[in-house]
Amino acid sequence: MAAAAHAKPNHDYHLVNPSPWPLVGSVSAFVLAVGAIWFFHTRTSDSPQPWLMLIGFAGVLYTMYAWWSDVVKESVTGDHTPVVQMHHRYGMILFIASEVMFFVAWFWAYFDQFFRHDDVEQYARVEAMGTTWPPIGVELFDPFHLPLFNTLILLTSGTTVTWAHHALIHNDKNGLKSGLWLTIILGALFSVVQVIEYTRAGFPFAGNIYGASFFMATGFHGFHVLIGTIFLTVCLVRAYVGNLTQKHHLGFEFAAWYWHFVDVVWLFLFAAIYVWGSWGVAINH
Repeated sequence: MAAAAHAKPNHDYHLVNPSPWPLVGSVSAFVLAVGAIWFFHTRTSDSPQPWLMLIGFAGVLYTMYAWWSDVVKESVTGDHTPVVQMHHRYGMILFIASEVMFFVAWFWAYFDQFFRHDDVEQYARVEAMGTTWPPIGVELFDPFHLPLFNTLILLTSGTTVTWAHHALIHNDKNGLKSGLWLTIILGALFSVVQVIEYTRAGFPFAGNIYGASFFMATGFHGFHVLIGTIFLTVCLVRAYVGNLTQKHHLGFEFAAWYWHFVDVVWLFLFAAIYVWGSWGVAINH
């Protein structure tokens, strides 16, 4: 009895067991960074070698898989008490807040050029951006063609992930799986449509500030859609395994938060860059 009393904690906090993944992840990230720098600086040579970068990337992916697998096991075994879950929510909120500021930087870069493109005294390298916005020769996307279609896709996916969440709360496992399947399919469809859109772009990434701003903002958003799709796919697997319950589904809740964040960011991108930014300029049909 005495041993059992000492083994069971008498507090609501989770004291994490020793784990190798912080060290493995740090080493993998270092190898990835060094390998990427080496590869990109030597890619003009006869035989650039990406193997070091790929090894580091594989290490990072494995670390993510193994570390989050441990977190899932901790949630199933009851280590995530209400107090621990509350602090997890705080962490996820702060993470999404940092992501908001990340996209604010791209919006800031775009609007800085949008409103001050003709300020020659402010910009010494005006030839890189031109005295008009967008620069001469740039043909923009028709916002009410593929971009509008992608907007409808993401808005619909926001409703399906909400449906899945409500189904889980009401212990409707079939509704949970159906909602997740639809959300994942819509997320994958969004990515496919964005790739098609990029192949039809009337401007390159390099050569003018508009192309750089556009592809960085929308490209990073597309990357977040891909991450969110993987996040939801993991939740779907967990739904089939059966470790998402009415009272314990924090991972799925975070995935839904993240997906709604991706939706909102896209609405701002669509309204600001695609619609407002295309008024009165040439459209690439």
